[in-house]
Amino acid sequence: MNAPLTAPQQDAAYLIQLGERVRAWRTGHGMTRKALSLASGVSERYLALLESGRGNVSVLLLRKIARAMGVAVEQLVREEPGAPRAGRIALIGLRGAGKSTLGERLAQSLGLPFIELDREVEKEAGAKLGEVFAMYGQDAFRRFERRALERVLNQNERAVIAAGGSLVTDPDTYRLLLDRCVCVWLKASPEEHMARVIAQGDMRPFKGRSAALDEIRKLLADRERLYGRADVTLDTSGKSLRQSLSEIRKALP
Repeated sequence: MNAPLTAPQQDAAYLIQLGERVRAWRTGHGMTRKALSLASGVSERYLALLESGRGNVSVLLLRKIARAMGVAVEQLVREEPGAPRAGRIALIGLRGAGKSTLGERLAQSLGLPFIELDREVEKEAGAKLGEVFAMYGQDAFRRFERRALERVLNQNERAVIAAGGSLVTDPDTYRLLLDRCVCVWLKASPEEHMARVIAQGDMRPFKGRSAALDEIRKLLADRERLYGRADVTLDTSGKSLRQSLSEIRKALP
């Protein structure tokens, strides 16, 4: 059995992981270290140190403070819910949760534009979602999704945004959504998800699976912790559109 890591070893491992994430994001977005340096105002030398796992000690101090408080680091550095964030409402949840239907009605009632992020991904890629996956694969889809979200956020200080059901599985994109929007998890029972998807005449992403309901249960279980990071959770099971709209209006900050 391996001995547990000492505190200095844990700190070193954390900095290495942080550096790897920065480098992975930069290369995934086709950005040079020089370009990131210019965009962030941080020297190329420091970025090189960060990516090699030798980040500034202040990163570790912030981590220690977060641990002592019993919270995640991102909660300490997350933007306060000021006007720019409060002006955007993002709906998350599995397909069939009501993001499109409820989102459109919510936007109308608040006098805000309604944006379906999947449609914006298609604009970025110049192809339908199914074609994006078939031609480019999952990793490329994530890049298109990130770019689409960045564009939507930059162009809209106020909006209701329906996010794709799997967006929460991409840590960086989900963090951006949480930081820049008030996020609402539209929750429903597996049976209701299934019934709504069938009613829509679209079994994506369950097409061809005989155990579709079990698959929905598994997806919900796997993503519950991620969806649960939303600012607001609204269970829409057994509720009419009017009831859900009223409850979401009351729950919004």
